[in-house]
This record gives sequence, C-alpha cells and structure tokens, in this order.
Amino acid sequence: MQKNKYIAYISSYTHGKSKGIMICDVDEKKGNLIPRSEVEINNPSYMVKANSGKFLYSICDEGLMAYRILENGNLGMINFGSINGMRSCYLTVDKEDKYIFCAGYHDGKATIVRIREDGGIGEVTDEVFHKGLGSVAERNFRPHVTCAVLTPEQKFMVDCDTGIDQVRVYRFDKKHGKIKQVDAVRCEMESAPRTMIFSSDGKFAYLSHELKNYVAVYAYHTGDKAPEFELIQRISTLDQQYARNSAAVAIKMSPDEGHLFVSNAGDNSVAMYKRDVETGLLTQLSVLPISGDYPKDIAIFPDNKHLVAINHETNEMTFFSLDYEKGIIVMNNPPRKVETGNCCIITKLP
Repeated sequence: MQKNKYIAYISSYTHGKSKGIMICDVDEKKGNLIPRSEVEINNPSYMVKANSGKFLYSICDEGLMAYRILENGNLGMINFGSINGMRSCYLTVDKEDKYIFCAGYHDGKATIVRIREDGGIGEVTDEVFHKGLGSVAERNFRPHVTCAVLTPEQKFMVDCDTGIDQVRVYRFDKKHGKIKQVDAVRCEMESAPRTMIFSSDGKFAYLSHELKNYVAVYAYHTGDKAPEFELIQRISTLDQQYARNSAAVAIKMSPDEGHLFVSNAGDNSVAMYKRDVETGLLTQLSVLPISGDYPKDIAIFPDNKHLVAINHETNEMTFFSLDYEKGIIVMNNPPRKVETGNCCIITKLP
C-alpha cells in the first residue's frame, strides 16, 4: 500500500451519530477519501489549516478549537478560545499564521483572534459589528457576515455580508491586530455576496453571490488609503434551465488556478469554469449534478484531477474525476457516508 502524502478533515454537526471531525486517508490515484477515525468536538461548521500545515482550527459551539496536525495526520488538541460572541461560520488565517479572522453570520460580527506561538488560540484583538439594513426580505434584513479574509498584500481585510449586500473593507494593523473601515463594495440588492477569494498573484478577486447565483470578477489594485475593486465580469453559477430556489454556496479554485468551481444548493450542482490567468475572466464549461442534496462544500484534490462534494442534506460525500478537455465532472467512486457534513480540507502531511 502506498504511503499517504495527504490527509483530509471533514467537519459535521453532532446532533446525531457524528462525533465532529472525520479524519480520512487520501487515495490520490483514485480520487477517494477513506475514513480512518473521528475527533470529538461540538458542532464544527468551518475549519481552516495554518499555512505552515502544522495546525488546524475549527469553529465549535464554544468558539474556536486549535489542533496540532501530527505526523500521521491525527489531531492533537492544543486549546479552546472564545470569540466573545455567537458562533462563527467562516475562518481564514493570515500568511504568517499570526491571526485568525472569523465571520459571524448570526450576530453580524467580524472577529480577529491572535494565534499563540505554539499554534494555540490566543486573545481577541479586535471585533466589529456590521450595521445597516438589507432588503425587506426576512432572511437578509440585517447583517450576516459570511466571509472575512485579508487581501493578497495583507494590508486590508474584506468582510462579505449577505444581509446588507456589501463587502466591507478595513485597513488591517498587523502589529496590534486592529481594523478600521476605509471603504465598502456595494453589490446588487438581494444578491447576497457570500465569499471572496483571490488569485495567488494578487491581481483578481472572485466574489460569489448566494441569492442571485453568480460570480463577480474584480481586477484588484491595492492602495495606501484603500484598495480598488474594478468589476470586470459577472457570470452565472447555473445553466439556463434552472434559476429558482438555488443558492451559490462554496467557491474554490483548482491548485493550478486554471479553473474555478462553485457548488449550488437547491440546483444540487457544481459549475465548472475555465480561468484565463492573464485577464482573470471566466468561461463556464458546465453545470452538472453532484448526486446529492445541498453540496455545502467542495474540495479539489492536490493532483488537480479529482473533486469531492460534501452533501449536507443527504449525509454523504460524492467523488468525481475532472475532465478538463470536455469540461465536465464524472462520478468515479461510490458515495461515502458523512452525517451533515459542513467543510472539507485536504492537506499535505507535516
């Protein structure tokens, strides 16, 4: 049996039989995840790994939990830390692994937490409640922060808010872990901007819009006082045959950044795009079913040839091969059970 070079972590709610985080061995050749063990933690929703690959951070009912990733991929708990508020829904870390940025859907709060030298959760360095009103629709009447991430040069933090249809832009003080708002990117009413990701060259930003089911592509330019987001494209996450009762959920870029993927709940599909690395523009190749209900997360395998969909409502994960020439995904393994799955991270072993 080949020695595993990668490990996968899948978080799930613990209302039923799930213990919290499932640890899986990664079969790179077949594009498969083989469950190995579980770690007990209360209702982990989203996770993020340190850029060093040595630590894993997870949301839990009590706040945040920090783990050390051991040589065999198992998790050793370091500590728990509070975020002074309701549970978060999204996490990112800075490039130097000094801070965790938390997005709060329920209380509309963005929180910054210091990371200790041993990788553990430190103190809260800053927190800000979004203010404002969205549309009259009940779901997005008030602030709901769904993404908090630093810009590529690490000078600013952007917070996506599905409730008030804005992306708030803050200057980030790296030394003290403090933020101050300097701008806002205003989006279409009731479009619900959910998640923003950046290309590694720092030139482009991709913003998924949950309720209007499209990706907005921005040319990104940093600045001294505030960055500039220049809208250059809007492209649907659906095909022309389906446009109702769907929500754009997860957005991921392939390891080589030549393709981008967005999962759609309701439509229960994955949109596949070819990405022009020079212009940043997207070309939709296909929108195909993921053979499950509510693909809350997707992950691209390190070989750039496989994809897994974490289907929250049907309690399973489904696996696909990526055919870039034909622009399609092809199911390649039987589904595996994972109860109310939320997030999947595939990472190289330390």
